[in-house]
Amino acid sequence: MRVLVACEFSGAVRNAFLARGHDAVSCDLLPSETPGPHHQGDVLEILDDGWDMMIAHPPCTYLCNSGLHWNNKRPERNALTQEALEFVRKLLDAPIERIALENPVGCISTQIRRWDQAIQPWQFGHGENKRTCLWLKNLPLLSPTQVVEGRENRIWLMSESPDRWKKRSLTYHGIAEAMADQWGDLQNKPCQLLFDWF
Repeated sequence: MRVLVACEFSGAVRNAFLARGHDAVSCDLLPSETPGPHHQGDVLEILDDGWDMMIAHPPCTYLCNSGLHWNNKRPERNALTQEALEFVRKLLDAPIERIALENPVGCISTQIRRWDQAIQPWQFGHGENKRTCLWLKNLPLLSPTQVVEGRENRIWLMSESPDRWKKRSLTYHGIAEAMADQWGDLQNKPCQLLFDWF
């Protein structure tokens, strides 16, 4: 299966699919932090390249609730939020049969449509809280793989640093593995039997 992992510089999801024999490529404006197939550039330029699935991680700076409160204090951010929402719309409308888009709780749900599923790292082997929403097209909901105790808000409490945004945006290994395991074997299953867009 040809899998595009949009807006990913870490290679975590790409590498999980590659490990299972898929033709997976990550794409980001930044170079990949790990070796593997990577398109450095605008993902909108390659959406029509015949992908079977796309997993997209659009930047959440102007989309998530934790940042939207700044829009009232800095009105110039409103235009950036609208640009970010338009980017999300283009990803969701891509001519790709199966799509998963992930982002924290924010304005995608109020401006485009409500998320299909909210997941937490502690459902996939990581003892942390970081609620992440999934918007799905022709994909089933992710099933938890390893529920753990000892949950903490490590991401929320992360100290300020120049690369804090990068650390906060990384996909957890357990979630990447679950995506590859649960969505990677769907190629020969008819889409109408899977979770539908509407």
